[in-house]
Amino acid sequence: MSTPSHRPDCFMCGLEENEDEDASIVFRDPLWSGESVPGYDVPGWFVLRVRRHAERITGLDEAELASFGRRARDLVAAVTEATGAPATYLLVFGENHPHFHALVTARGAHVPDERRGGDILKLRLEHADAEAAARLVPEVRRAYQRLASEGACTVGA
Repeated sequence: MSTPSHRPDCFMCGLEENEDEDASIVFRDPLWSGESVPGYDVPGWFVLRVRRHAERITGLDEAELASFGRRARDLVAAVTEATGAPATYLLVFGENHPHFHALVTARGAHVPDERRGGDILKLRLEHADAEAAARLVPEVRRAYQRLASEGACTVGA
């Protein structure tokens, strides 16, 4: 397991201080956290982040690398199931917040063509709704717990 390390100037590291699991956290294990994040609180958007400070995917250790795919798969599946979205994106940039994380974004049928693909990020300001995002957390958490315990993705591709 990774040695816990956090940087005080890192937004993603600062999320470790959030202990309000009912409001924002889908899951936390020793290596990863899946949660709704302030500033990215569009309903159906969640962040999957490594719990220690690691920059880029190249900064992950062997245990983090070995578990990333399953955590990403299960969170994407849970978000897709809970939202009924026809598409759910897994986006990794790390430029604004240089701490390895992935943004999971449910793309509902109501999202116009000009906001699909990479342009979905424009919804961050256009569709932010912290209360609606928080209301979705318990349903995503239940779906995640079930899917992760089954060990297999049951949501159709």
